[in-house]
Amino acid sequence: MKNHSWMPFALGYMGPGLAGWFGAQRQRFFEVGEVRIAILSLLSEGPKHGYQLMKEMGERSGGMYQASAGSVYPTLQQLEDEKLVESKHEDGRRVYQLTAAGRAELESDPESARRIWERAESWDDWGRNYGPEVMAMFGPLGELIKASFRAAKWAAAKPEREDRLRAVLSRTCRDLEQLVKK
Repeated sequence: MKNHSWMPFALGYMGPGLAGWFGAQRQRFFEVGEVRIAILSLLSEGPKHGYQLMKEMGERSGGMYQASAGSVYPTLQQLEDEKLVESKHEDGRRVYQLTAAGRAELESDPESARRIWERAESWDDWGRNYGPEVMAMFGPLGELIKASFRAAKWAAAKPEREDRLRAVLSRTCRDLEQLVKK
């Protein structure tokens, strides 16, 4: 069994999805207050019930983020208390829709919603390429990352070495992409 002591250190640098694959704690998808913005943003596209909101958040992140009832429903209740959304019962479900005040709240800072969904797209990129078959490559991938870290330390603050390392890493990425295209 190989020693994978590099993992806790490396996972902080690998992007949002890979940490979760190794069983480490992933970085948070939503920062404080962002679930609220995400819900308002999704409701700006049309009425939805809570499960639809949770499902869409998961889909937009490629499955790398799974919204929980414990975060979505209390936020919906708060938004309803603030009169930013309203709900009605349809087919046995509570369906939420944006009010004019909710739309104004969302439009007061459109960059916030844009940033959330851009981040979701980057998580989606990780999620699209993840599956059970990837597990077989964790050992070799870990060794590649460890060797890359060692080489980065060797190259640090030496421009000619840094250029060589960048060339090797770029070539490796191109070679891997070529495998996928064959």
